[in-house]
Amino acid sequence: MRFADPMLSKFVNLALAAGREIMAVYQTNFTAAAKADCSPVTEADERAERVILAGLAKYFPDIPIVAEEQSAAGKTPSIGSRFFLVDPLDGTREFLSRNGEFTVNIALIHDSKPVAGVVYAPAISELYVGSALGDVAHCTCSPDTSPTNLGWQPIKTRPAPVSGLTAIASRSHRDAETDAFLKTQSIADLVSAGSSLKFCRIAQGAADIYPRFGRTMEWDTAAGQAVLEAAGGSVTDSEGRPFTYGKVAAQFANPPFIARG
Repeated sequence: MRFADPMLSKFVNLALAAGREIMAVYQTNFTAAAKADCSPVTEADERAERVILAGLAKYFPDIPIVAEEQSAAGKTPSIGSRFFLVDPLDGTREFLSRNGEFTVNIALIHDSKPVAGVVYAPAISELYVGSALGDVAHCTCSPDTSPTNLGWQPIKTRPAPVSGLTAIASRSHRDAETDAFLKTQSIADLVSAGSSLKFCRIAQGAADIYPRFGRTMEWDTAAGQAVLEAAGGSVTDSEGRPFTYGKVAAQFANPPFIARG
């Protein structure tokens, strides 16, 4: 498949490489350490981030990179209108529980919007891409699959079912505000998933709405938002305003948001 945005091919290569690093650790008796914010980090996070940072610096040396583990270590570059957001292993709690629902996330931000992104779940072999140029697709592939042998299939959000919406919520970070919001909606079914896969489930028409009131960071959401919006969905803050990126004063923390098909 030839992408309209050639940057996506580089993202896919790096996501697969990061997936190999992650799965190498996943197959061992790994341990986790606690970061300054008390969230867990493993060797897999660090190895995957090194691979992605090295690749982006090689391919796009003039574009700044904001990455989760570097930011946790106090290493945040100055950014302009274009920068990358990288979460090398979103869903570390899913990684620790070995349920497979963790992802590699790489996104390009331009003028505060995610315009290209890849989400890869190496343990369950799910890879998603999306861009503002109209690219949006999914494939099933292991980390060892050659990038030239990926069987891409287009994806699209679905119309709201007459019988009611399928809501998708965080497996590890569900809260009372989310439950209160869902009571205001016409919900027929509620499912759970980890990491940025929730955006992708809506993008492929398996769910309709994802509310998140708990804390997230920009690198958690940018790639998933790029995929979802390319598939016809939307992400807004909880008041319906545009959900934007590059919030330096907030240290890249997000407000509450609603993702919809």
